[in-house]
Amino acid sequence: MVSRTDKFRGSRTHGRGKKSGRGGGKHGGIGNAGLHKHKAMLMLKYMPDHFGRHGFKRPQKVVSAKITMNVSDLEEQLEMMLKNGFAVKEGKTLKVDLTKMGVDKLLGSGQIGTAMEISVAEFTATAKQKVEESGGHILEPQ
Repeated sequence: MVSRTDKFRGSRTHGRGKKSGRGGGKHGGIGNAGLHKHKAMLMLKYMPDHFGRHGFKRPQKVVSAKITMNVSDLEEQLEMMLKNGFAVKEGKTLKVDLTKMGVDKLLGSGQIGTAMEISVAEFTATAKQKVEESGGHILEPQ
């Protein structure tokens, strides 16, 4: 049996006419062609948000992520803080200045065993509780 393609060998259009045998022939164009012309109703019905801008982007000066640190990270990074001058040992307590280090907020995840006097702009209630349980306290900068 002869295949359909073999049947049309020698025929210029293979029985499809001039246009429909080409690229996006019978479909009215390829892809999004004609969305403002002959495919306008299709666009309005099925893709109403296709054109134009939607929503807004908040300015970067409004959107600023806070740099945070957990209570557990204080003991882990204690040697580094002492070396770089962010922490100073005075008697039995350690004075740690997180604002100088660039940390905006102290979070309460983890455990702490060392008594520390911490100065930070913001802190959570659990962070304050854990620091006070270890024998230290949190100072808010003026």
